[in-house]
Amino acid sequence: MSRYYVGVDVGTASVRAALVTRDGHVTHTAEEPVNIWEPCADHYEQSSEDIWSKCCRTVKRVTQDVDVESVRGIGFDATCSLVALDRHFQPVAVNHTGARFTSRSHSQWKDYLFRIVHPTLMQCYISTNLMKKHNHPDLGWPEGESLCTLVCKWTYSPSDGWDDSFWSAIGLEDLMENSYSKIGQQACCPGAPVGRGLTAAAAADLGLIQGTAVGASLIDAHAGGLGLMGADVTGHHLPCEHRPVSSRMALICGTSSCHMAVSTQPLFVPGVWGPYLSAMLPGLWLNEGGQSATGRLVEHVVRGHAAYRQLEEQAERRCVGKQVYSYLNTHLEGMSADAAQLEQLTARLHVWPDFHGNRSPLADQTARGVVVGLTLSQTLDDLALLYLATLQAIALGTRHIIDAMRAAGHDITTLFLCGGLSKNALFVQTHANTTGLPVVLPAEREAVLLGAAVIGACASSDCSSIQEAMRRMTRIGRVVRPNPGLESFYRRKYTVFLRLYDHQKECVALMETEAV
Repeated sequence: MSRYYVGVDVGTASVRAALVTRDGHVTHTAEEPVNIWEPCADHYEQSSEDIWSKCCRTVKRVTQDVDVESVRGIGFDATCSLVALDRHFQPVAVNHTGARFTSRSHSQWKDYLFRIVHPTLMQCYISTNLMKKHNHPDLGWPEGESLCTLVCKWTYSPSDGWDDSFWSAIGLEDLMENSYSKIGQQACCPGAPVGRGLTAAAAADLGLIQGTAVGASLIDAHAGGLGLMGADVTGHHLPCEHRPVSSRMALICGTSSCHMAVSTQPLFVPGVWGPYLSAMLPGLWLNEGGQSATGRLVEHVVRGHAAYRQLEEQAERRCVGKQVYSYLNTHLEGMSADAAQLEQLTARLHVWPDFHGNRSPLADQTARGVVVGLTLSQTLDDLALLYLATLQAIALGTRHIIDAMRAAGHDITTLFLCGGLSKNALFVQTHANTTGLPVVLPAEREAVLLGAAVIGACASSDCSSIQEAMRRMTRIGRVVRPNPGLESFYRRKYTVFLRLYDHQKECVALMETEAV
């Protein structure tokens, strides 16, 4: 009998599922939208019941053509959101009032994060628990077992357990009762089997067999890391061949981007989250850099330009069915005498990409975007150049993160990319040229779903370890190598890039100086 594994990715806007074979081929995928309510400005609500129903529908859709007894395991990943449950594990509403935690600090915890707290950290979710304590004291607390979330977002230490002083300092002593039974007394590595598999009720909802193995879950970006980093690179002449997985960086690039690398020893990188022990791969320390806006930034720059309507019309007229970004890539080739050198079109146009603040490696939420070199022209050519300069700025940001991680001891030689932006050929080539590193694209572009299926395979005991599951199920699709002819251009471009931030801070300081 064939063996299959199901991966489920719970995102903000949708739930996706994939049916994956033992050798990592995605045979079926399904997607269901998740409802989002906006009761008032800047407030968003979702329903845990709705999310679970969409999980069930997608799983049923991808398994409808196979014998469900052949589904050996299931794995889940999700954005790191918090579901509020009562003591009977039933969903409850949580209102929007309550104090935020951003003004608090704790030295030991912050050693493993970075010096300035970023809004996407679990401290925001901890503030929800403070809210629950004051407004719903009778509620239960969320259960947690996977080290991925516990270590990365809940300040858990695999070697030392929970830190009493931290929870006392922020007023959540309740969590310490009965040896932390409210938030979990046991933790396990991602992919470890949870309990005895699916319960009868869960199996009925999902259309699977009771007892089907369930792997300890992952945060979505970390699932992407599992779906990328373990591929066999033999014969591809890559610098990471015959070297440990610590020589690879996984870059999950979508609306925002996440840069993930592992090490055998804890490496503290200023402005980069971690190191987190066993948060993605057992026994290895994870560092996680990131950019707050990447795909969202490209969309903002392109759609906000005066020539955007013209771009849409041209794309529709000349390349039916192709995205505007594909047309922009083609348009840039036409603007350059040599397509291999088109990136030099922005020699006098430069962008600092932190329109939404810098996550890594500066950890500066006050940083803002900078554009140098604009003219009065608003043609389609100008839009194409600004688009190119933005792609370059994002790639230069990746180089900035890599430099910081290398300075702290990481040995990164190869990039592995997935996510929506990885489907943009110019974005990928720009990353190779900017960093000087080869970029590996997976054979299965749905690397996050594949990573979720990997932990299902690991939990099923069909693989002896998560590393074996990664090697068996992840495959190289294409390798994009840097253009050595652009090395000098990007060395100079990177120098300009760094100065844009320095000049921005100088301007801020000047304006904050009292007039004499």
